[in-house]
Amino acid sequence: MEMEVSEGLILTEKFGSQETWQYRVKNGEMKRERVGKDGESPGRSIKTAFKSVFLPQGYPESVSEDYLQYQFWDTLQAFSSSLSGTLATQASLRGVGVGNQEATVAAATITWLLRDGTGMLGRILFAWLKGSKLDSEAKKWRLFADILNDLAMFMEIAAPHFPPFFTLIVCIAGIFKSIVGVAGGATRAALTVHQARRNNMADISAKDGSQETLVNLAGLLVSLLLIQLVTDNPMLTFILFFLFTALHLFANYKAVRSVIMETLNEARLSIVLQQYLLDGQILSPAEANQREPVFLEFKRKVPIKLGARLGDFIKDPAELQLALKNNTKSYLIGVQNRRVCVCLGADASVRDEIMAACQAVCISAVLHTPRQDGVLKQLCKTRDSQELVSESQKLIDQIFQPFLTGLEQAKWQTDRTLLDWDEWRVEWRKKSS
Repeated sequence: MEMEVSEGLILTEKFGSQETWQYRVKNGEMKRERVGKDGESPGRSIKTAFKSVFLPQGYPESVSEDYLQYQFWDTLQAFSSSLSGTLATQASLRGVGVGNQEATVAAATITWLLRDGTGMLGRILFAWLKGSKLDSEAKKWRLFADILNDLAMFMEIAAPHFPPFFTLIVCIAGIFKSIVGVAGGATRAALTVHQARRNNMADISAKDGSQETLVNLAGLLVSLLLIQLVTDNPMLTFILFFLFTALHLFANYKAVRSVIMETLNEARLSIVLQQYLLDGQILSPAEANQREPVFLEFKRKVPIKLGARLGDFIKDPAELQLALKNNTKSYLIGVQNRRVCVCLGADASVRDEIMAACQAVCISAVLHTPRQDGVLKQLCKTRDSQELVSESQKLIDQIFQPFLTGLEQAKWQTDRTLLDWDEWRVEWRKKSS
């Protein structure tokens, strides 16, 4: 049975949000026409091609809302870093003897190998010590990596002015750059996970590589002119380096500040929870991200250890019996040497993890600042750590469900978190009924 196609508009198709086309039937023929555009101008054609080459497919729907702003500042910092790197490379080559007739190839090779070797060891050591922290604090480590990269380049530029210590200085700079490679690459991957909205992490990563290559190519062209100016002019080298470094650090700060992550880490959870306990309001991801600190804190006054060993805060059977008394949760919390320890059960869910972290944040806040406002004010009257744990548990039981509901309504992700949990898990026997 044949089906007749009626005259007029029969269907419409879209290419993301960029193009809309209509199909019409007239006098038995089907025609395809673009909606709202008589024809594509050469300028628009170039713009479309540029977006296709350097932006992920489906942009802007396929990426997070903060993608373009982050990429702008990331491009600017990459360009300034490329120029600083040119100055550092020239200084390193001069330091190993390029242009010096008295220098030997063997000495230069040994210096280069020592630098690379120490850098490899530094890479392994840093990944071992801090690899698990890079997901939960991606912004902080991204900014730290770029600051460390600038410090390493400054050392390379300064090294030729200290010939007796040249090898030592470039080796230390090599270690710093290896840390930068690990921290920068890992946090870039974490940010890519955040930006991907269609499981398109590979496409975003590939296009980010294309953008970086284009920036490096532009930096290379500028560097060809720059080298002519700074050769045999150390003063100008340092002046330009500090200018590029200032631009690099500013762009990096703006880049990490532009990221709006909807997953909860310890800092964002603490900010949202304390605001909720103060006035009952749930901050949006944009509001909480603006308040989140982006500089690393190497020592906290009341740290929180998530996924701690039971032995970190329980030393004898009496303490264990007290901790397990009437326990109905999938976690235990204790305070030891002004450190809040959370022992997680083997069957704990993501909801239990968020709940445990909320209680730990309350205890840490009271221990750090005994004078609190809002709901936390009542916890400040507790006499010892055991009573503080007990009273904070009662508080969390009252407020957690409406708090979790508020998080979901504010578009926070509650099915997964970036809380820095260690791998220790405990199975305890429940009391028989």
